[in-house]
Amino acid sequence: MADLILDIKNLRIAATIYPPNEPAKELVIVESIDLTLEKGKVLGLIGESGAGKSTIGLASMGYGRGSVTVGGEVTVNGRDILAGGLIEQRKLRGKEVTYVSQSAAASFNPAKRLMEQIIEAALEHGVANRAEAQKRAIQLFRELSLPDPENIGNRFPHQVSGGQLQRAMTVMALVPEPDLIVFDEPTTALDVTTQIDVLAAIKKAIRNTGVAALYITHDLAVVAQVSDEIMVLRHGALVERNTTDNIINNPVEDYTKALVSVRSIEHEEQKPTSTPILECKGITAAYGNSVRVLQDVTIQVHPGQTLAVVGESGSGKSTLARVITGLLPPIAGETVFDGEVLSKAFGDRSKDDLRQLQMIYQMADTAMNPRQTVATIIGRPLEFYFDLKGAEKKKRILELLEEIEMGEEFLDRYPAELSGGQKQRVCIARALAAKPKLIICDEVTSALDPLVADGILKLLLRLQKIEDVAFLFITHDLATVRAIADSIAVMYQGSLVRYGSKSEVLAPPFDDYTDLLLSSVPEMRIGWLEDVLEHRKMESAGN
Repeated sequence: MADLILDIKNLRIAATIYPPNEPAKELVIVESIDLTLEKGKVLGLIGESGAGKSTIGLASMGYGRGSVTVGGEVTVNGRDILAGGLIEQRKLRGKEVTYVSQSAAASFNPAKRLMEQIIEAALEHGVANRAEAQKRAIQLFRELSLPDPENIGNRFPHQVSGGQLQRAMTVMALVPEPDLIVFDEPTTALDVTTQIDVLAAIKKAIRNTGVAALYITHDLAVVAQVSDEIMVLRHGALVERNTTDNIINNPVEDYTKALVSVRSIEHEEQKPTSTPILECKGITAAYGNSVRVLQDVTIQVHPGQTLAVVGESGSGKSTLARVITGLLPPIAGETVFDGEVLSKAFGDRSKDDLRQLQMIYQMADTAMNPRQTVATIIGRPLEFYFDLKGAEKKKRILELLEEIEMGEEFLDRYPAELSGGQKQRVCIARALAAKPKLIICDEVTSALDPLVADGILKLLLRLQKIEDVAFLFITHDLATVRAIADSIAVMYQGSLVRYGSKSEVLAPPFDDYTDLLLSSVPEMRIGWLEDVLEHRKMESAGN
């Protein structure tokens, strides 16, 4: 097999952990993984968080995060890179094997221009001189449809959009002309509209250069667009490996079948039966003296129902939430809650106003105090709003844990001892503890694996029936909208471009932007990406 680029045999990756008051023990992260990858081929690694996807990807460079031990054989271009030691691995990284991370914004140095960072590895390894490296970078900028390819390299990272920065990182990985690229969740943090452009750019780059690639993701619909084969992983072990077509259309294992069928929730749209619990009337807002972020936005949310606010990054979704909660006083317009006009500023609102309007955030990790237990986190609003203490407070905490399908054993756990889905459930319980009439959910499932996100959406729908609470659900994921919404508001560059019941908004004819959003939701179908690119009427604002 002359074209064999990567050959991994019996890969085992483990770490030593030190539990309190217990002897040190070994934690196995990846066990008995074998894989091969030929030139010009793409292997997708898919599975939920903790499956070992990124760990395997980094092992292909001979790298183990933290203090892990990497065992087995990792052969790149015929050489066992684990046996070669650190010096040989450093010669390989950035030359024969390159890496594209999930967050380009966190990976670029904000103080250096893009071009300096993009050509750095090629210069360091002596692959090309400065003029040659810059020429190759400019050509790749052009091939990946980046604007002003001759000059975009002179910009700093903050001067380009998220989608453009992610493509710039792909250029950085390609400039040294590697044999293998590891793509580690390269589109997970992007809007569905921007994701299309980045996916297309990655697929084009792989096709034009003939490079081999590992594509790591938890989204089967995304990996289906670029991969020749897919490996399904769970808990560090192989579940199933097959061609992309077979994994999608003929999965064998139950776990793979669950991944294929995810987001099958069907929520029957409810028609408004009473006056709105929330009305935003003509909201216009800006940050400082800059360009207006919201322009004349008017929406309604009805009791016990869900309004989904959708749009790409920068459309004004989260800014609208800040206005509703009083964190950003509007320039014009008013917010009416339960028949009363709310004070524009958070500090001027009554305690009961604050109680009845709660918020759940995208990143549960940063929304909880890491030094507080689950009982303290959920119990705080019970004390603050209802003055509950002692046995009465504990009883209510246990009721809330029961509602979010977590038991008494979680009372004394800290956030670090919870999974991503469990953390988000605790945040939901904390919001429900205040007995609100409306909860704003700001991208609450976008950072979660599809299976975990599916469970959170089902939980929210169940709790809505039990508590009769209304949701304002901010998202860029149209699959989520279909699963949970009764009505939809589509936002684009700070304005409302489409608004109404779910059946009305999702029925043609569509305006160009709504058509772009709807068509950009990844489908588990080979060839979907090419169909979208051929028929869409506009590009995302970030491109």
